[in-house]
Order: sequence, then structure tokens, then C-alpha cells
Amino acid sequence: MAQLQDKVAIITGAARGLGRAYAEAMAREGAAIFACDVNSCDETVAAIVAMGGRAEAAVTDIASMSSCTAMAEQAVSAFGKIDVLVNNAALYGGLKGARFEQLDEAQWDAVMNINVKGLWQCCKAVVDPMRAAGGGSIINISSLAAVYGLPYGMDYVASKAAVIGMTRAMARELGKDRIRVNAVAPSAVMTEGTEEFFGEKLEKAKQVIAAGQLIQRNLQTEDLTGTIVYLASDSSAFVTGQTHMVDGGSWFL
Repeated sequence: MAQLQDKVAIITGAARGLGRAYAEAMAREGAAIFACDVNSCDETVAAIVAMGGRAEAAVTDIASMSSCTAMAEQAVSAFGKIDVLVNNAALYGGLKGARFEQLDEAQWDAVMNINVKGLWQCCKAVVDPMRAAGGGSIINISSLAAVYGLPYGMDYVASKAAVIGMTRAMARELGKDRIRVNAVAPSAVMTEGTEEFFGEKLEKAKQVIAAGQLIQRNLQTEDLTGTIVYLASDSSAFVTGQTHMVDGGSWFL
């Protein structure tokens, strides 16, 4: 039997990259997928339907609480409930790195608004439907950067460190509701966003990252999907408040 049979999962940032990979992997395991992004998720939905899965989509701006509320309402309308939320949407690829004292203030505010406040708003939107369903799993995507301390990206680092703290706080609050909350912290995954983030320094960055890992190769999307499926499934029914490092052994937490 598929690991996620009869589960309904919302995935934010699902138009491309990791979000799309999570959506497709979870659909293969039987989940109905509600794909959300500020951009169209039509290609993600089409790929899932082509494999025989169930998927719907909505354009969602997680910076807007009303948009997050509409996302949850539409997911329940489409599939009857919400079992899983994967908080994947974040500002990353287009960020401009700089020394911390030279970071652009508008960029700092945008990162916090999406990566921190946006995640909080998505959780707020789904918690009542999850309670109504008898429980659920919230999976927050953090980053190795949060514990490693990526230089020249302190806005991103701070936002992803906040994700770990929020995960722990929510896990303590929601345990009584049978809602599990965990974080996943990958190293740099070979996606469009990583290519955009490192730009012309990508090849050098890939070499440095791989050299600092116990498993000395670069992280691919398929290296992450198993962890996401596990945390969404009943196999992790007694796992909450944890940060799962998927980083080839770069950091022990």
C-alpha cells in the first residue's frame, strides 16, 4: 500500500524545483496534492495527473493572510480535509548577497515577510482543518544555512533559523491536537533557485559544499523527497519537534 494513501497535502512553492519534486513524490505515494505558488502550478498538476494522481492548484501569496486562508478553504473544498502542509515557499534564488551591514533593508524585510511570517500564516490557515481531521503533519523547510551560518546571506540565515525555532514552539503547542511539526534542513540542492543564488560562482560553490560533506556529492531533489514522504506518513507518527538535516553529513544537530 502506498505510504500516503488517502492523505491530502498542501505544498507551497510548488510551481518548480523542490516544491514540484515534493508534490510529485507525494502523489506517487497516493496523496492528493493541493499545489500552491505565486506562480502557476499548472505544470505540476499536469505531471501528477499524467501519472494517475490527484491534484488541484491555487495561486497563493503566503505574505497575505487572506490568501493563505483561501488556500486552506480551497484545499478542503477540493479534497474534503487537510492532513499535511509542506511549507516550502521562500525567497532564496533571487536574493542579493552582501556583508551583513550592507544588506539591503527592503530585501531583509521581504525575506522575513515571506520566509518567517508567511510560514506562520500558512500554519495558522491549516491548523483548524487539521484539528477537524483528527491530526496532521506540518513540515517546515529550513536550511543547513541556519546552523552553519552562511556568510553574505544573513537575512536568509536568520529566516531559516527562525523556522527551526517556530517548528519547536508549534510542536509543543500542537502535540495535544495530534498535529506533528518537524523541520527539514537541506544543504544546497541542485535546483533553479540554487543556480540563481550562486550565479557565476555556482561551480566553485558546488565543489566547496561537496568537499565539506561526509558524502561528497551535491544534493539532488530525489535525496530529499524520501524524508518528506516519511514525515508526511504515519511511519513518523511519534516524531515531532525535530530538525532533520539532509546535508550529506555537513552538520550534526
